[in-house]
Amino acid sequence: MAQGKNSPVGWRSECPISSGLDILGDIWSLLIVRDLIVYGTRTYSEISQSPEKISTNILASRLKLVTTLGVNERVDADRVARNNAFRLTKSGKELRKVLEELGRWSHTNLKEMHPTIVGME
Repeated sequence: MAQGKNSPVGWRSECPISSGLDILGDIWSLLIVRDLIVYGTRTYSEISQSPEKISTNILASRLKLVTTLGVNERVDADRVARNNAFRLTKSGKELRKVLEELGRWSHTNLKEMHPTIVGME
């Protein structure tokens, strides 16, 4: 895997879709972004209470990654992650359209297999 200058990610290829998935292809990273889109600024504890039941070690790891990549940021940069709140950056807010489209696709195409799936408002 190629490592870009100052990059915490090992990029698999030059393809922009692959590169985006290198960062956001992980379910937990996108669910953190989802929670920050839906609820706004959230603390570590609030994010950990999402219905998907993310384990604390995975949450800490993913929060660190998406913060390092500039998708979200700490509200108070001097406080540690567990005692801080997180909010989306401009880059993170731009993922709203992507997640809304994924939600619409899922609602349309997975309804038969997942009859309790909720619709997009």
